[in-house]
Amino acid sequence: MRRDRKMLCPEREENMARILSGKETASFINKRTSDTVRRLKERGIVPTLHILRVGENPADLSYERSAEKKCRGMEMEVEKTVFPEDVSGEAVLKKIRQLNEDKHVNGVLLFRPLPENLDADKIVNTLDPSKDVDSMTNLSLAGVFAGKKLGFPPCTAQACMEILNYYGIDCRGKKAVVVGRSLIVGKPVSMLLLGQDATVTVCHSRTVDLPSITRCADILIAAVGRAGMIGAEHVSEGQIVLDVGINSKPGGGICGDVDFEAVSPIAGFITPVPGGVGAVTTSVLLSHVARAAERHNGLE
Repeated sequence: MRRDRKMLCPEREENMARILSGKETASFINKRTSDTVRRLKERGIVPTLHILRVGENPADLSYERSAEKKCRGMEMEVEKTVFPEDVSGEAVLKKIRQLNEDKHVNGVLLFRPLPENLDADKIVNTLDPSKDVDSMTNLSLAGVFAGKKLGFPPCTAQACMEILNYYGIDCRGKKAVVVGRSLIVGKPVSMLLLGQDATVTVCHSRTVDLPSITRCADILIAAVGRAGMIGAEHVSEGQIVLDVGINSKPGGGICGDVDFEAVSPIAGFITPVPGGVGAVTTSVLLSHVARAAERHNGLE
């Protein structure tokens, strides 16, 4: 559902990029998901997310609390299984097989990385791709690359596309440069951009003369996981810059992969950190759960 860019984009302050708000985008997605949940509940179907966590990683706990709160606010059900860090691989596999067979569960969120004593690849790929709402399985990723409905794209990669769509930014024919090649963001968001007819270049830490490539982009997505890596020398006037990075500051707080103070006077549009791509991710997760419920009941 695309919106008119001229209508939604805020006015550009003098010598500052327009802010692409993740919070506004998330609110729009939440409304869309709420409508889906309402229609499903009218049929006696309640979308259900099952969270599966191993250990007590603080970042996992924070995301878990956010997902639980938003699920309940959306009148979706959320269940949870928590294993100690020294859990056996067979115990985790047994639980995933149970969830695969549980028709009540529409989506499963398994926090990663898993402890080193577990065979993460085997565990992740035991999950039914139709319940894989964050593109953990190989089949889900294959679906992203092939443009097929096998699971769902990674939530963060999809969040980037949701922001572009919300602000009516048409990717067709645009030059897009993605800095980062992870399976969580870099590679899948490249495929999603290709799916919207952008011409995509993927860069990484070993790219020679990175600034000369990034300056040529119409859309620049920074997803390398290095604080402030993208500076003024990497951008050109009027670019659309999406900052996926979430990095800890030495004195507390978080910052992105983009040096916001240096880049915002040059770029045309930019996502902030916090309040940008990260603010959309949980909303995308819930939208995937609702869509999975539709698919499981033959309604999509």
